[in-house]
Amino acid sequence: MDNSTDSKSHGEQDSELHPLEQEILDEYAKLVGNLDELSTILAELAANPSMQILDSLRGLERKTATVFTLLKASVYSIVLQQEIRDEDGAGREA
Repeated sequence: MDNSTDSKSHGEQDSELHPLEQEILDEYAKLVGNLDELSTILAELAANPSMQILDSLRGLERKTATVFTLLKASVYSIVLQQEIRDEDGAGREA
């Protein structure tokens, strides 16, 4: 086997790539850099959540609790109305 391609420098290997292949590799390199930057930012945010984020989450929690309460009340109302209709239907048949 010929290992001459293994011993070539990185620059020599790049010149043998098709331009589209090189462009794809460059885009992957940019993506890796962006993901590393995003990972660093997310780690900082997770370690030190800002007061603005915490306040927003508290507000969201209150709104979610209100919506949940209204949903439970609506379901209860529908069930109650259905039971009343069923009782009225049974009373008329008798």
